[in-house]
Amino acid sequence: METNLKAQSGIEKHLGLSGEHYSIEKDSDDLWDDSRVIVNIGPTHPAMHGALRMIAQLNGETIEKSYVEFGFTHRAKEKLGENRTYHQFIVYTDRLNYCSALLNNVTYAMSVERLMGIQVPDRCTWLRMAVCEISRVMDHLVCLGINAVDIGAFSFFLYGFHEREEAYTLVEKLCGARLTTSYTRIGGLMHDAPAGWEDQVKAWVKKTRKTLDEMDKLLTGNKIWVQRTVGISVFSKEDCLRYSYSGPVARASGIDIDLRRDQPMMFYDKVEFDVPIAQNGDVFDRYLVRMEEIRQSLNIIQQCMERIKPGPIWADDKRTRIPEKDLVHNTMEGLIYHFKFFMTGFDVPEGEAYTQMEAANGELAFYIVSKGGPKAHRMRIRGPSVYHFQGLCEMVQGEKIADMVAALGSINVIAGELDR
Repeated sequence: METNLKAQSGIEKHLGLSGEHYSIEKDSDDLWDDSRVIVNIGPTHPAMHGALRMIAQLNGETIEKSYVEFGFTHRAKEKLGENRTYHQFIVYTDRLNYCSALLNNVTYAMSVERLMGIQVPDRCTWLRMAVCEISRVMDHLVCLGINAVDIGAFSFFLYGFHEREEAYTLVEKLCGARLTTSYTRIGGLMHDAPAGWEDQVKAWVKKTRKTLDEMDKLLTGNKIWVQRTVGISVFSKEDCLRYSYSGPVARASGIDIDLRRDQPMMFYDKVEFDVPIAQNGDVFDRYLVRMEEIRQSLNIIQQCMERIKPGPIWADDKRTRIPEKDLVHNTMEGLIYHFKFFMTGFDVPEGEAYTQMEAANGELAFYIVSKGGPKAHRMRIRGPSVYHFQGLCEMVQGEKIADMVAALGSINVIAGELDR
């Protein structure tokens, strides 16, 4: 009698295994000669950080071969961008990397503004820069914290999560939302910062710096943490270039690139900050790079708050300016324009724009093609998670299952940005 343990044809094809390997006889003396098994890691396992799936061939706990799948949370973001007005699509950008939604908001708004030739006022730019860096800090804190939890360091997570919640409170004072903000507008912002907000941000920066020093002392030199991260899931500079890696993961492997410095947008060329670079490309170096990037982001936020001046937050462009509420409530013209803006949108001239931003995980970009009218003809979104996830198999080749969990947390794949 024969028991058929044959894997699915798709798995068999990707891992290069024959069907006979899975067909055994119960009475055979060599029943346990081969200990290799096929397992699904995900898509609902809590360590997978979203609906991600890895199919791995294991020899004991060592990953011999693997391949990854995504598409479990595909929400047709790019196609929705072609079927919603430019204004309506703002809310969808929040759901890409939801850990740093404001970065998505700002990058998308800048892409449409480039198509329309709109220049936003200085105060708007400083505020956008500040919220982008606050988002970067929030994203890095949760990435580092959850990565530590996956490996067993829970207290570290709590330190960072408290400061992250304080940052969400600052964002909430701007727009009333914490996670999915929809704060930007084409040509401006939803609201100006309330009175005293700049001082509250400075106080948060000062407090977060102290907390970061405590987190550093708690984990960076910890013997167990070092053993679990140093030399684990190494991805070389050449590997990163082959897979188009960007952001902290690429910089941890020695690739000296940061779009804020190398291709300045907004006022990044007017502030001082350093770009941390590491060389080993392992889980530990990715941790170190993100820790230092938090410090540099706090420096940028401090400079933004010191240099911001009172002024308008909207570009003087009637095409995109949403009428004030008193005009909507008290004038026929304001009511008509308000209705038209939200129901049919505004026209964008023909053209195309590709706008990049150094997001928390790497290069985020929106490519928009316009043929005129209130909706994009074509939209494509470059999310860094797509590239990072595809390199995971090579990164964990020959590693243990627990090391794969550490590697996945260190590259910070976000399912919403991955599937789009």
